[in-house]
Amino acid sequence: MPFVDASDGTRLYYQDWGTGKPVVLVSAAFMNSEMWELQMTYLASSGLRCIAYDRRGHGRSDWPGEGYDYETLASDLAALIESLNLQDITLVGYSMGSGEVVRYLSRYGSERVARIAILAGTAPFLRKTEDNPDGIEQRAFDSMVAKRTQDRPKWFADNAPPFFGAGLPGNSVSSERVQWGTQMCLQCSPKATIDCSDSFFHTDFRAEMSDIRIPTLIIHGDSDQSAPIHLCGQKSAKLVQGSKFIVYENAAHGFFITHADRLNADLLEFVNT
Repeated sequence: MPFVDASDGTRLYYQDWGTGKPVVLVSAAFMNSEMWELQMTYLASSGLRCIAYDRRGHGRSDWPGEGYDYETLASDLAALIESLNLQDITLVGYSMGSGEVVRYLSRYGSERVARIAILAGTAPFLRKTEDNPDGIEQRAFDSMVAKRTQDRPKWFADNAPPFFGAGLPGNSVSSERVQWGTQMCLQCSPKATIDCSDSFFHTDFRAEMSDIRIPTLIIHGDSDQSAPIHLCGQKSAKLVQGSKFIVYENAAHGFFITHADRLNADLLEFVNT
């Protein structure tokens, strides 16, 4: 099984399919490289090299008790890129992964990166503050974390249907797919579940996103309950100069499954433009 070593010795599992321009896929929090199965099969068969990895504390990577801040997570991404000596990369960040992509650029630069895509991103900033008045209240976040920590299997099972947009027009998701997503989230360590949530809720990427100067694609669902479009996608599009912003109507947070055909075509066009 392929692994790379992070700077602190944490082993990170990755999948590497196809040849051509490299596309590095950074997963949503709690999920791992398995979430990209519909993207990797399509893009690899379309002449691209697709690399997806399990974030520390997720899936088949090591489960350390620390290192879930964005500085460390960006360092892990850099270790993968440098170990595989990737160049001319398309970096694709989903949900929490959007922050890892942004922090990687601000810390390591864009010498190896040609373009980025932010999908259902939690960036730029979720928490309500005086200068972010439409953000989410701290007490609401704390309540959610407490409920999830008390019974993770039930919380993920209860939240899987809205995650995939069950009941929304045009969203077809099987009960088996919902169960698949739930089980994947339970392959994330309890410590990583808590600490990753803390990182993506409290980290402010607004200044870093304003500095991005490479081609950027932003895609967001207008029915996303996990990362509301007015707080995330729309603000990201305003911060990143010259970005291309696509709104998927009636799409929830999990459009990598429910809108896979459209997403795959949009990503392929973006990489080849």
